[in-house]
Amino acid sequence: MAEASRRSGRLWDQPIYLRVAWVLLLVLSAFPVAASMADLVGIGNTGLPADHGAAFASVAGATWTTALAASPGVASYITLLEYGYAIHELVFGLLFLVIVAVPVRRGAAWAWWACWTVLIADIGYPLTFGRYDPTLLRQSLIADISLPIVLLVQVRRFFAAGSQDG
Repeated sequence: MAEASRRSGRLWDQPIYLRVAWVLLLVLSAFPVAASMADLVGIGNTGLPADHGAAFASVAGATWTTALAASPGVASYITLLEYGYAIHELVFGLLFLVIVAVPVRRGAAWAWWACWTVLIADIGYPLTFGRYDPTLLRQSLIADISLPIVLLVQVRRFFAAGSQDG
């Protein structure tokens, strides 16, 4: 019976380390949602997310305030792009959160694979923004390193004989 329980995809029948890994994955999946909402607030306040100021200054060679005063049309377009990016990130984050909260918790193998697609976005962030700001780079590497770890810890739960498919 213990062997059948261990091979079941059901999270609550699993060893504690697998439950902890799922909770960590759930916390990781909340980060993109929280970050995109914070970005939307920052964009609403200044036209640029608060954490993008250093990267903007590095790329543009001027602070956001200076750019805003010097070229309001260009700054308006950048703000529009930032809104689009933040909304895209929010939708993607919500989808990831729902996948982790329901099918991953149930042990659906397809959901484990779907979680890996988040790494594409996670790796894209330090390549676009993080390389211009060491603080953003350090923060983005948290997800880039921890997501694969918590997924790999759970691999046997999803692919052991008798695990659930849906």
